[in-house]
Amino acid sequence: MATTDSQRRGAAVVSALKLEYFTVGWNVVEGIIGVAAALVAGSVALLAFGVDSFVESASGCVLIWRLLAEQRAADHHRIEAIEHRAQRLVAISLIALAAFIAVDASSTLWQREEPSTSVVGIVLTALSLGVMWWLARAKRRVAHALNSRAMLSDAFQTTACWWLSLVALIGLGLNLAFGWWWADPLAALGITVFLMREAREAWKGEDCC
Repeated sequence: MATTDSQRRGAAVVSALKLEYFTVGWNVVEGIIGVAAALVAGSVALLAFGVDSFVESASGCVLIWRLLAEQRAADHHRIEAIEHRAQRLVAISLIALAAFIAVDASSTLWQREEPSTSVVGIVLTALSLGVMWWLARAKRRVAHALNSRAMLSDAFQTTACWWLSLVALIGLGLNLAFGWWWADPLAALGITVFLMREAREAWKGEDCC
């Protein structure tokens, strides 16, 4: 039984590593395209989406560090210490992202900087909705199998990326359809409440829900 449990956990670690490698690779590409499209269009929601992709990549690297430590048979106390540190780093990345979005969106609203439309941004965020939905669900399953709060926090950061994709898509769509330029920064600003709540729960070590 012990051997079977060990094998199951080992398989779960391998699955988690595959998900995190995919997370890093996907989000690097997504971030580059998103930021480039945001700079061309002057879209704060799309810029927030692009920057979040890089934050998600950093979070994925942290989880890869934690999972490799377990795969190399590090002692239990070391894995627990890495788990705690990884969870705190995920929380810090969420706080940094929320602060960036709040400042940039507020500045855009104050200065009335009207973004242009971005077809690339609309296609990218629509595609991201499907990928992030699948990825977050897969991460949650593996997190429960490993009983890893850091992995669960990372899954909710992926969920945050899904919400940012949706918000960015709505902002870009309203600007394209009706010329409502303010919908773009206002939508980006609204998501900061969600990000801060998830960051607080990750920092305290609570199971996000």
